[in-house]
Amino acid sequence: MIQELSQDNLSEFVSNNKTVVVQYSATWCGNCRIMKPKVKKLASELENITFIIADAEKFPESRQLATVDNLPTFATFKDGAFVNQVQTNKFDVLKELVDEVL
Repeated sequence: MIQELSQDNLSEFVSNNKTVVVQYSATWCGNCRIMKPKVKKLASELENITFIIADAEKFPESRQLATVDNLPTFATFKDGAFVNQVQTNKFDVLKELVDEVL
C-alpha cells in the first residue's frame, strides 16, 4: 500500500502499522519525482509494508520523525519505532533500506 499524506499525521501511520517506509519529498525536488514511481512499484510488490509519501515542507511534525536535511530522504519504522534512514536517489540503496525491515 502507498499513500500520500494530505495532513501532518505521519505519526498515526507509524503507530497504526507494523512496518512503514516513508519518502520525504517536495514538489520542487527532481530526484523525488524520479524516485516516486520506483517507490510505487516497490510498494505494489511488498503488500505487508505501508509506504507513505510525505511532503517535507508542508508537514513539519511528520518531518521531525526522522532527520531530514536533504531530499529525497527515506525512513523506515517498525512497531512504532524509527529504524533507519537514507538520503538517496538510487533504487538499490532504497531497496537495501527496505530489506532491513522485512
